[in-house]
Amino acid sequence: MGRIFEVRKSTMFARWDRMAKQFTRIGKEIAIAVKAGGPEPSTNPALRRCMQNAKSVNMPKDRIEAAIKRAQGKEMENFDEILYEGYAPHGVAILVETATDNHVRTVANVKSHFNKGGGALGNSGSVSFQFKKMGVFKLKPEGLNAEDMELELIDFGLEELGESTGEHGEDILVIRCGFTDFGNMQKALEDKGITPLSAEVEWIPTTTVPVNDEQAEDVSKLIERLEQDEDVQKVFHNMG
Repeated sequence: MGRIFEVRKSTMFARWDRMAKQFTRIGKEIAIAVKAGGPEPSTNPALRRCMQNAKSVNMPKDRIEAAIKRAQGKEMENFDEILYEGYAPHGVAILVETATDNHVRTVANVKSHFNKGGGALGNSGSVSFQFKKMGVFKLKPEGLNAEDMELELIDFGLEELGESTGEHGEDILVIRCGFTDFGNMQKALEDKGITPLSAEVEWIPTTTVPVNDEQAEDVSKLIERLEQDEDVQKVFHNMG
């Protein structure tokens, strides 16, 4: 019985850690959006997107409002978004999105993570050519007709429409568009009265590297190490 409790407790702490990381990531995104476009969601599409994503990870409303208010303060750090590129073990390409107020600290930490994880940090452009930067919108499929959506959204930059499975096994409709069409797609969905579960910019691999289970574990350990860093926002890979 004690063993079962320990396993459950470990799982619970892991879930809390993941949630805390998500809240921190979105808090930084809110700060960047407010600095760039102001604190009013009605006139700041980037902030609206951040607020949607905050709700998708169950970030409390008071924390969202506090993050917006904090971003308006003069003492708020200015975060720069920097993309790092490198290779994990077994030739898997890795892209690391960061938001930092200290470039020296961040590059040193990211380089250390790669080295300790059996990979290598590369130069700008060394692996990003293997990915395509895209807007990714996830929607609840209820009440939506995929074929109709495809026809209606193609003029707003739709490139891919498909289905996926959420964290809890639920069906999700996934829309992808080119990065430059992100704003057009966001507005098109808003005009149709559709509120996405999440709206993100992601690096989608154009080719993948096949790995076996043991190799995948090596790569996953590096990704996990990177994701735990306080300056890292997202990690993308082309592991097949």
